[in-house]
Amino acid sequence: MLPEKLEKMIDNGTIGMMATVLPSGLIQNQPVWIDQEDGHLVVNTEIERRKFKNLQENPNVTVTVVDPDNHWSWVEVRGKMVDAVHGQEARDHIDKLAQRYLGVEDYPNPIRSPRVIVKIEPRQVFEFPPA
Repeated sequence: MLPEKLEKMIDNGTIGMMATVLPSGLIQNQPVWIDQEDGHLVVNTEIERRKFKNLQENPNVTVTVVDPDNHWSWVEVRGKMVDAVHGQEARDHIDKLAQRYLGVEDYPNPIRSPRVIVKIEPRQVFEFPPA
């Protein structure tokens, strides 16, 4: 289960920082729009982006979300990509996120490769301050 604190930050349009493992073993950390579905953390990206390629090679991932109103309050989700949803569902989902994060109907940035919804199964969840 995702903690209530994280669910509220997601609903309020807080950005997460997603860390994946590069082929070299180094860590790539990028800001991402986040969502939730059935106890999973959800990120939408493009199939040609490095973060998705990283997850295909190594599905382990960490997403950290910091409360924008209190930088000493955060949630870290360590987990694993368990599903990747392609097609129209992924395209519709990025529009949903654009509404939450930008207040616009349609995702305004150019899409260079097909969209994909990455579903992350939480394995460990850390809250600070502890709940």
